[in-house]
Amino acid sequence: MIFNESTYYLLFLAPAVLLFHLAVHARWLLRYRAAILAGFGISFFVYYGYIHFGGWKGSAAIGLFVCELLTSRFYRPGSKWCLFGIVQAVLILVAFKYLGFFANSWNDVVGSGPLYIEHIVRLALPLGISFFTFEFIHIAAETYSGRMERPEMGTYAAFLFFFPSMVAGPIKRYGEFAPEFEHPHLDTTLFSQGITRILSGLVKKQVFADTFSLWSDQLGTDALYKAPSWSVAGWVLAYGMKIYFDFSGYSDIAIGSGYLFGIRIPENFHWPYASQNISEFWRRWHISLGRWIFDYIYVPLGGSKRGKLRTAGNLVAAFAVSGLWHGAAYNFLVWGLWHGVMMVVHRLWRAWQRRPTGPLWRVCSLVMTFTCVHIGWAFFCMDLPRALFALGRIAWVT
Repeated sequence: MIFNESTYYLLFLAPAVLLFHLAVHARWLLRYRAAILAGFGISFFVYYGYIHFGGWKGSAAIGLFVCELLTSRFYRPGSKWCLFGIVQAVLILVAFKYLGFFANSWNDVVGSGPLYIEHIVRLALPLGISFFTFEFIHIAAETYSGRMERPEMGTYAAFLFFFPSMVAGPIKRYGEFAPEFEHPHLDTTLFSQGITRILSGLVKKQVFADTFSLWSDQLGTDALYKAPSWSVAGWVLAYGMKIYFDFSGYSDIAIGSGYLFGIRIPENFHWPYASQNISEFWRRWHISLGRWIFDYIYVPLGGSKRGKLRTAGNLVAAFAVSGLWHGAAYNFLVWGLWHGVMMVVHRLWRAWQRRPTGPLWRVCSLVMTFTCVHIGWAFFCMDLPRALFALGRIAWVT
């Protein structure tokens, strides 16, 4: 975890915050604030790309940002360049993250023979590719629709290279980022809140997530096949706790880091396990991803405006994309489909006029939602055979 390393704070965050606020207070330096954020963001990407993501190949992926910045200069409302930018971002994501998955899936279908792909090209996965490509698409789609003008070069560079959110989000919106960046000021209250959020994130990650990992890691060992039902259920529950504290910890550190600059990054988690239905869960879990999937997958497919059957198909398709976004493997696809089906069932349930209400039912709804989400986590954290075995063992079937 990059945010666990002292390098992040000593080489990047602290000097970047200091220089950024010096530029804000020294009027003659104000115009350089975009260069400061972009410069530190480029250095951050190159450094950690080299250390953690494939050496020089990971560092060279900075060229993808340069390509996007150049392409964005041609964006106009209704312009084909915006469509080109969307296709370009999708192709980047597919080439780096899904090429091997699609090739292996093809080989599974055709078997041995002349159509079998012998040599599968596997590219080094760039740092944060799932997040920055979604931000590329966001800019192109918003400009194409006319909801925003072509972004100014310096502000857009600062937006793309804002390093606190490059690792694991949250997925930013340009319309929310630009006003705060273009009118910066040092807010001491926000600054102190930022330090608190960073410390909170570190505690979540290093204390809670790492502790729950001691149990959830058993799901990846041979102990799974010998453990009793209650142990497997406990390990799956531990994974649910681990991924929450781990991911929300990342988000807290990113949001807190943004606060130090005086920039508010979108919130990403809001007590998701307190949800009483799956729709509410997705309004509380990975909020920035849920917004993105709704705006750029679900709505373009037709949303809920083309009949119940089409709405159900759109929900399942949107969540299938969400599943594959998390990882290029069948278990992530099944996890997405599971959530898509749950969303469809919830819509049908919500339309039923005689559904039960009251305090007792709210408690039952909370328990059912929590249980169904954790059934999904079994698919998320294990390959399909292991996940099915684990769920069967919990249900006393295997």
